[in-house]
Amino acid sequence: MSKSRTLVHLLRHGEVDNPRKVLYGRLPGYHLSELGQAMARRVAETVKDRDIVHLGSSPLERARETAEPFAVEFELTVTKDERLIEAANVFEGMTFGVGDGSLRRPSSWRHLRNPFRPSWGEPYRQIVVRMLGAIADARRAAEGHEALLVSHQLPIWTVRSYVEGRRLWHDPRKRQCTLASLTTFTYDGDQLVSVDYSEPAADLLPAGLAGTKKFVAGA
Repeated sequence: MSKSRTLVHLLRHGEVDNPRKVLYGRLPGYHLSELGQAMARRVAETVKDRDIVHLGSSPLERARETAEPFAVEFELTVTKDERLIEAANVFEGMTFGVGDGSLRRPSSWRHLRNPFRPSWGEPYRQIVVRMLGAIADARRAAEGHEALLVSHQLPIWTVRSYVEGRRLWHDPRKRQCTLASLTTFTYDGDQLVSVDYSEPAADLLPAGLAGTKKFVAGA
């Protein structure tokens, strides 16, 4: 690898044990399911020949547990980075849908007044700023090599949308960031030259969640 070429992989955590189907957000106590653990192991096995020299993670349990097999595989200490945390959301702890009560209550409606910000949680631009900071620090720490950061769907998709020039407000159902997926930023020096997406654990995903291509070594 060129000394000036650095890769930063953003890994979404694996499946979470969440039988009540609540929006857990930043709430503590939500851990990977057995399937989620298998997803993390699968991705670690897939990338074991990569040149990963820096490993960071959101402080939430599901992210740290996803990082564990990578720490073992690459003999790295996981750097806890608050900037990689899930986006804040006022609906944490609730089931979120039209028919389940959370959206039927008038007290919830005020939080839905501005989907472009969004008014129910952390502003998109704030997410971009903290994620770009985490990525920049990881790039410097792994200069000429590769870094892997474990984060969450909304932060990963938001920062990807920003660097690819898309609007930040979006339909959550159309995010290309499924469980245990990799979004890879490639830099030449400090210049971002490409963004790639892959799903190394696609065959483990529940039906309907798998999306695109497999991870390609060297991509």
